[in-house]
Amino acid sequence: MNIALIPARGGSKRIPRKNIKPFLGKPLIAYSIETALASGCFDHVIVSTDDEEVATVAKRYGASVPFMRPKQLADDFSPTLAVIQHAIAQLDQQYEFDAVCCIYATAPLLRPEDIQKGLKVLTSDNPTYTFSATEFDFPVQRGFTLDGELSLLMPEHQNTRSQDLPTVYHDAGQFYWGKKSTFAAGTAIFSPQSRPIVLPKLRVQDIDTQRDWDFAEALYKYATS
Repeated sequence: MNIALIPARGGSKRIPRKNIKPFLGKPLIAYSIETALASGCFDHVIVSTDDEEVATVAKRYGASVPFMRPKQLADDFSPTLAVIQHAIAQLDQQYEFDAVCCIYATAPLLRPEDIQKGLKVLTSDNPTYTFSATEFDFPVQRGFTLDGELSLLMPEHQNTRSQDLPTVYHDAGQFYWGKKSTFAAGTAIFSPQSRPIVLPKLRVQDIDTQRDWDFAEALYKYATS
């Protein structure tokens, strides 16, 4: 048995009520719930929230909310792994399950086949975790910081042609598949034993500011046109 876990706290400072704010006419969290259901990978789609309104919206779109998250795990500093571990402890009292997929509520560009691929790799290759990833838009080897003065991250590559540099990837922040026991043990997600599921750049967008939100809506329209 597999469970989808969607963390969705009520508070959000930069975009108020972000998880249930209408995204192209539908609450943002609805996209993650519907994608999880459409994947066919889960026996239960669970939302972990501290907020009654979020819980009501989640249920309306087909998710279950069998427990409420404590306030101490619903602030700006609550790590995702701690939220997952809390959910596993609660769900262990109600269900028998083997694997968990944490899906962020802010992933409207995620598709059912991405989740399916993550599960296939998890069960066939037996990695620690599988997770969504994508490549950086620009070679990070040519990056620099500005702290009073310009400082190159990798001075040895300041004259290296972009096409001669290896592609570098980053966490896409959409989903994380893992065995229940692995999450419960607090095993780090990013390690040589984990396997990334690489998504196209045009289907990855953090949603932290209003500009991010507007761009994500534009990407969604493009991806579904």
